[in-house]
Amino acid sequence: MLMPKRVRRRKVQKGRMRGTAQRGSEISFGRFAIQAVEPGWIKSRQIEAARVAITRHVKRSGKLWIRIFPDKPITIKPAETRMGKGKGSPEYWVAVVKPGRILFELGGIDEKLAHEAMERGMHKLPLKTKFVVREED
Repeated sequence: MLMPKRVRRRKVQKGRMRGTAQRGSEISFGRFAIQAVEPGWIKSRQIEAARVAITRHVKRSGKLWIRIFPDKPITIKPAETRMGKGKGSPEYWVAVVKPGRILFELGGIDEKLAHEAMERGMHKLPLKTKFVVREED
């Protein structure tokens, strides 16, 4: 599972996901990509599940780049706990994703195989995404 080696703060606030992605909205490494259409949080387990689904389908040919990293800790209080007594303990890590953000990139394979592999990866993610192809200059 992906998670930071060390963090400045153990617990962070929820925050807001207004607007579109300013960075990471262009295809930089591969030729095919998965792009987020709506905002949301993607858990580290979901990123790993999508990665495994894509690499299994392409049978480890080509190259896959993961363009997001889960660096936000999400805390949970135990069930049936009264209000107060502070914030819960960190349970899992999420990547904050805004619309337009490139999530995964794939290169070195043909478009049909890439589309099928990315579709399998998209099914593992909790938000709406689309398959995009870089225009060749």
